[in-house]
Amino acid sequence: MARIGYIGLGIMGAAMARNLMKAGHELVVHNRSRAIVDSLAAEGASAASSPAEVAGQVEFVCTNLPDSPDVEQVVLGPEGILEGARPGTVFIDNSTIKPETARMLAERLAAKDVQALDAPVSGGDVGARDGTLTIMVGGPQEAFDRSVSLFEATGKAWVLVGDSGAGQIAKVCNQIIVGAQMASLAEALITAQKAGVDPQRVVDAIKGGAAQMWTLDVKPPRLFAGNRQPGFKAYMQHKDHGIILDTARTYGIPLPVSAVIHQLYAAMLEQGNRELDNSAIVSVYESLAQINLDEPDR
Repeated sequence: MARIGYIGLGIMGAAMARNLMKAGHELVVHNRSRAIVDSLAAEGASAASSPAEVAGQVEFVCTNLPDSPDVEQVVLGPEGILEGARPGTVFIDNSTIKPETARMLAERLAAKDVQALDAPVSGGDVGARDGTLTIMVGGPQEAFDRSVSLFEATGKAWVLVGDSGAGQIAKVCNQIIVGAQMASLAEALITAQKAGVDPQRVVDAIKGGAAQMWTLDVKPPRLFAGNRQPGFKAYMQHKDHGIILDTARTYGIPLPVSAVIHQLYAAMLEQGNRELDNSAIVSVYESLAQINLDEPDR
């Protein structure tokens, strides 16, 4: 079993850290908020006071942080991973960040003989808890092969997509589709409701056909129950769509649908709903259509 550091213990990171411990790995953890560190320490992890302290004790150091600047700070900042990591360490970033940032960090770490994998995940809070995430990886084959036991503990599928940054490109593609699913689900539910048809029965009718998708299986029951808690927070989906559009500009890719969805999430944040689930984008459509899913208009 490996000795692993984990930095960034939010909804996803804490669940992944727990699954690594369940698989028998030794964990050293650090987080800006102390409460979750204390909780994991009570479950058997060791606590560290800085990213450098984590990196100095482990074979693998993983991060799961909100955005590109956060990962840069944890890796390159004072008392960061670069300062503490020993030659031969593997750095695995489970965050969703800009591909260019992932490549830059890989170059900086390689100068200290640390191999880097950008390894963003998909599957939401349920996948993180159940250890059934999909892991999209960019980086050296050797580091990927060394990390398989970590992927086995946290995911159901893992693919080495290509060199550094390729995992983040795959995540961009993933989030293009996720955003479109959330928006199209909202449009479908509001259409049924506004037209006087029970949206729950509509979902039952269509989920076995060509419209079948994970989003249609998982999100409607939560929405119909009035549960709009994350899940995956709306402000993170908005951030990811910013990365999508930055990537589109970098490579000259026309993404008009993603641009509109980015605006819809911006409107959701303006409503004060940034902490709700990404499926709660239906709230924007409710405002536009002047209808609520839990108040039938018939």
